[in-house]
Amino acid sequence: MPAAFDEMRGSGGDLRPAYLQLARWLGELPPGFLPQRMREAELLFRRIGITFAVYGEADASERLIPFDVVPRILAASEWATLTRGLEQRVKALNAYVKDVYGKREVLRAGIVPEDLVFQNPVFRPEMNAQRVPHDIYVFIAGVDVVRVDADSFYVLEDNVRTPSGVSYMLENREVMMRLFPDLFARHRVAPVENYPDELLATLKSAAPATAAADPTVVLLTPGIYNSAYYEHSFLADKLGVELVEGRDLLVKGEIVYMRTTEGLKRVDVIYRRIDDDFLDPLAFRPDSALGVPGLMSAYVAGNVTLANAVGTGVADDKAVYSYMPEIVRFYLGEEPILKNVPTWRCREPGHLAYVLAHLSELVVKEVHGSGGYGMLIGPRADKATLAAFRARLERDPKGFIAQPTLALSTVPTCVEEGIAPRHVDLRPFVLTGRDRVRIVPGGLTRVALKKDSLVVNSSQGGGTKDTWVLDA
Repeated sequence: MPAAFDEMRGSGGDLRPAYLQLARWLGELPPGFLPQRMREAELLFRRIGITFAVYGEADASERLIPFDVVPRILAASEWATLTRGLEQRVKALNAYVKDVYGKREVLRAGIVPEDLVFQNPVFRPEMNAQRVPHDIYVFIAGVDVVRVDADSFYVLEDNVRTPSGVSYMLENREVMMRLFPDLFARHRVAPVENYPDELLATLKSAAPATAAADPTVVLLTPGIYNSAYYEHSFLADKLGVELVEGRDLLVKGEIVYMRTTEGLKRVDVIYRRIDDDFLDPLAFRPDSALGVPGLMSAYVAGNVTLANAVGTGVADDKAVYSYMPEIVRFYLGEEPILKNVPTWRCREPGHLAYVLAHLSELVVKEVHGSGGYGMLIGPRADKATLAAFRARLERDPKGFIAQPTLALSTVPTCVEEGIAPRHVDLRPFVLTGRDRVRIVPGGLTRVALKKDSLVVNSSQGGGTKDTWVLDA
């Protein structure tokens, strides 16, 4: 695997301009200062109660996501490139979802194989020929981005169903401002704290035509036992909207109402954090106790906006990801600004043969996998693991894609031995409303805290960092 690009020192070892002030500040710190601040940050997060749970583990108790106090810094020019690429990509994703449930021109043109749509377990035939308010399907997107050198950003994954993590972006910034005001004073850091205002404006702009002048927005959560419940309650509070569960809503005359102490109140926009399967027991899983009976009838009638739209999962599995460059060109007539990681589709015999012959060199992922599970990192795997994965690939090649083992960029991180480079990715959040696209400058940087690890997922031992975008 090639050497990783060091975002602080670059390829030649010289400090990059964005990191000059941080390097000076680190050099001035007394011994023990950062470890003490790390302990204070952990105490703050515990008081806030910002936790998550990992489903399926024997000990699924609530835990903190480790937080690193050394910020990741991006120059204004770097962020400008990312912004253009993110806006382009999400525009293409929206066009793709609309087309898949509409005219299906992308399938007729042979850009995407039909079976990737119709045999996709998250394809929703209920959405065929159904118009959604303002033709927007992906209101909130979390696009995972990595870099391998000074100039190249790659999209690693598109998250367009119920992307999470924005609460950590906001809380990380608040904790950093509290702990390191002197470091902020040395930089012009673009703010992220306006994200709730931008999100609320996006959601209100997408209200159906039948809504009141001031639309009512609610956040629909599965409840307190969901692993992301903290984020749901945090965002509802920041947005100033009601946090509701399915039992708090009802449908009458194809209109959604919320039960309140003053009687029923019409709901116009639902920011839902519940998967499609559980939204409406009359339309999807009849055993769901989380959803709202009749919700789909109100949705199809155009009387309520769901963000994100039902059926967006057809755009974010890892097999469809491999076609994104072609999808961007097809709908927008433009070359992709953000690159895709080169991807072998194991469903294709020629690709499968290559992957099997180079298994020890590649990263292999489940098409519908998430959280870092079900993944093989070939260069780090032993013979038994490689053999087991080979058998899985031969048994179900359609369920996997493979990619080269990228040398993800590194940033300075506070670890036991001091400051050391650790691999990172970035999840910016892209908001698409009726009026415009909004992207707050930054996002959630996830960091692989173990030496040489490439897995940044919190469920796999990764942590988070505050992401600083410098104002020009």
